[in-house]
Amino acid sequence: MNNKQILDGIRVVDLTRVLTGPFCAMMLADMGADVIKVERPGSGDDTRQWGPPFVGEESAYFLSINRNKRSITLNLKSDEGKQALWDLIESADIVLENFRPGTMEKLGFGYQDVKARKEDIIFCSISGFGQEGPAAHLTAYDLIVQGMSGVMTVTGPPEMPTKFGVPIADLAAGMFGAYAIMGALFHRLRFGEGQFIDSSMLGGQVALLSYHAGKYLATGNVPRSTWNAHGIVGPYQTFKTGDGYINIVNGNDAIWQRFCKALGLDELGADPRFEQNPGRMENLQFLVEKIEENLASRTRDEVLELMAQAGVPAGPILGVDEVFDHPQAKHYNLSQEVEHSTLGTIKQLGFPYTLSETQPEIRMPPPTLGQHTDEILAEIGYSAEKIATLKENKSV
Repeated sequence: MNNKQILDGIRVVDLTRVLTGPFCAMMLADMGADVIKVERPGSGDDTRQWGPPFVGEESAYFLSINRNKRSITLNLKSDEGKQALWDLIESADIVLENFRPGTMEKLGFGYQDVKARKEDIIFCSISGFGQEGPAAHLTAYDLIVQGMSGVMTVTGPPEMPTKFGVPIADLAAGMFGAYAIMGALFHRLRFGEGQFIDSSMLGGQVALLSYHAGKYLATGNVPRSTWNAHGIVGPYQTFKTGDGYINIVNGNDAIWQRFCKALGLDELGADPRFEQNPGRMENLQFLVEKIEENLASRTRDEVLELMAQAGVPAGPILGVDEVFDHPQAKHYNLSQEVEHSTLGTIKQLGFPYTLSETQPEIRMPPPTLGQHTDEILAEIGYSAEKIATLKENKSV
């Protein structure tokens, strides 16, 4: 096991639950941070009950986003539980929460409250619409935010707004939160200052509009879904072959010529209307029809081989099971195994990046509820007798 980790020695008090906050915390944990997941006694994070499927008594959903963390249960309705949280925060570098805006202030643990006790704290709040503004109070779920961000209008068939197949609004807010936290840590290292981070699901989704937003801001024209086709470059989309679907990218004029030659579409390659991308985009529907007529008599694998030989970017559309069987996914260990304290060997996603000196590792499996309560309290100076009293009082 690699002992060097980028965030080794950084402690995160993680008060989040469900997806966007836990995903953010897991990103930090994967980089080596000591993430202490604070949960409600008895029930814990909502996702512990989400399923099926379950692995033993553990939710597969929970297991997918909570590795490399330790779990402590604290009853924040009790004075003793609140004091334990304060003691924990005073040992930490980062506080992470995703309650409804205003909730932390009501509990007495808002940013200003925490900063008064620990001036260099980095405090990250993740919410649906941000901590301020006219929509801050609204309840946010991934689907709602996808709809309000414009993302659904540029996804799926043109006649029907379509959500992403993954909860992209939750995941992006968590990723942007982790990115901001890393920046804040670097700033603290240079200048000794902590700060408050406000990461929103809406902001994250609008950021992901990327060139769609660029087109609108430049022209005032409202982008619409082009389904599985690129809105600017083409033919760059999903095509139907004789036995399935395939993605092919004609990313520039030279690739287009190689593509036509590989499929024997010499008349299209020689037509001056299609030599350059603007002309191809003006005649895209016609081109797609001609291309799919050609592909109808070919298998997916045959087309992939032709594209590979011609140097045309192309790829199959894989099921989730096929992804993990792909040699490239295996090369980068995108599925890994870890020993769980009650379930035995379980499978986890691997890491989407490699670092030459500080490669992340699955150091710990997702924790059982309150698994590390005694251990963490002892680390912040609680005696065995005091821990027993907290348990007796149902404060932990």
